[in-house]
Amino acid sequence: MICLAYLLPGQLSREPWRQGDLASFGFMAALARGESTWWAPALAGVPTPDGALLPYWLGAGSMLALPMLDSALAARLPFIGLLALVLGLVWYASFHFARTEAAQPVAFAFGGEANTLDYARALADAALLALIASLGLLRIGHEASAALVQLTGAALWLYALAAAPYRARRAQWVIALGLLILALSGAPFVALLLALAGLVICQYSHFEGARRLRWGLALGMLAAAAAAVLTHAWTWRVGALQAANLTQLLLWFLWPSGALALWTLWRWRAHLGYRHIAVPLSLAAVGLLACLSMGGSDRALLVALPGLAVLASFALPTLKRGASAMLDWFSLFFFTGAALFIWAYYLALHTPWFPRLLANVQRQSPGFRPEFEWLGLLLALAGSLAWLALVRWRSSRQRAALWRSLVLPASGLVLIWLLAMTLWRPAIDRALGHHSLLALVQAAVPAQADCIAAPGQSLDLLATLQAQGGWKVDARQRMGESTCHWALLRLPRRLDYQPPAGWEPVRLLERPADRGTLYWVLRRP
Repeated sequence: MICLAYLLPGQLSREPWRQGDLASFGFMAALARGESTWWAPALAGVPTPDGALLPYWLGAGSMLALPMLDSALAARLPFIGLLALVLGLVWYASFHFARTEAAQPVAFAFGGEANTLDYARALADAALLALIASLGLLRIGHEASAALVQLTGAALWLYALAAAPYRARRAQWVIALGLLILALSGAPFVALLLALAGLVICQYSHFEGARRLRWGLALGMLAAAAAAVLTHAWTWRVGALQAANLTQLLLWFLWPSGALALWTLWRWRAHLGYRHIAVPLSLAAVGLLACLSMGGSDRALLVALPGLAVLASFALPTLKRGASAMLDWFSLFFFTGAALFIWAYYLALHTPWFPRLLANVQRQSPGFRPEFEWLGLLLALAGSLAWLALVRWRSSRQRAALWRSLVLPASGLVLIWLLAMTLWRPAIDRALGHHSLLALVQAAVPAQADCIAAPGQSLDLLATLQAQGGWKVDARQRMGESTCHWALLRLPRRLDYQPPAGWEPVRLLERPADRGTLYWVLRRP
């Protein structure tokens, strides 16, 4: 139920969001409508920035297969399945790692220690909860973007190396598939590094099935390299790194699995060469290296989360009671306070209570009208009651579950996501979506306009105009060279803009969510 509450809220009704989700939807819609070629996806003439193909194929294929659904929902459905697959792969990877002899706890002198399979299942539950509790996965994991496809490829690599001693044949094709998926989703260098790390680990493994996996790794490396060459995905995206921003990113993005993974490395420091530590540590290291090389990219760091989740699960058998209690109390106060904050704003929008909160909403988003939904309210109430029941269970003397220290962080994050996607979804859509901007543009630009010139504009804006607005958009040619009779530019508010020769301003559009900028609608006289 925790997994379902994590996967489904907001996925079936929200609109595409900016900063990744909306841009990806634009490329998918261009493919589905025949506005771009499948081997070179482009949006308004602009090619994909990451060289990825598979994410846009999945979304566009789903849109063509399910024309009866809303196009944004149809494009999102395969990615909901991918996130569910990632959760399952991490569970089974941790399960197979915990079954190995090196990962077993010390046997008691007079017996009574946990059964091997029961112990493995408990650690697998802990790894799954650690992944769900990771703050960095919350938003990106619910987007239809290339980052989630890359995460799936990394999870397949992790599972194949874990299952190789027990599922040798399956592991061969799974690991080759994982590396190929990474290459086709814009991460060929990550695929290459993971293949090299896997070859080293398998070379020195004591398991025959793991040593045989070298053939699957070699096949996957060749397939990934060939796919990257054919799709021109070997792009070097190195960015400048800022230490302050990186520290902030690591602190919130990797909580709490990162802290528990560090404890695991300390307590298991004499076993770093064993597979249950070396494999997830290699995946986490490759993700961190990709993040550093791309100037602190959070989407590159997403690849490290499955490895950190598995490492975090091995911290629980050695975690001291004081550290466990501190994690519980922090989760209890933080998520309960956040839930009360969300409920307070919801009540301010729909009741006469909390007038100051209502005034704050109206000041931040003028003209916003809240929508009342019975189903959303009932789901939010059910989630809040479930949180109270879980807190009562955790505060009791129930100490049988090994994963008890992670149930509050994971469930608290699920509660906040559920409340946000039920009680706050219209407000979040208004802030992160572009439908309100689209309505302004539709009032200024006629639907029968031949095309709209938008040179140098963001992919989100191009997707709004072409995929959601239905206009033909030209973002490649300059204003003076474009044959369009209309243009839309987003420019800083303080900029004293002078339209180029042959263009005249028609209207200035202002959107509350975009502070400090204005949208200029231009037309050829």
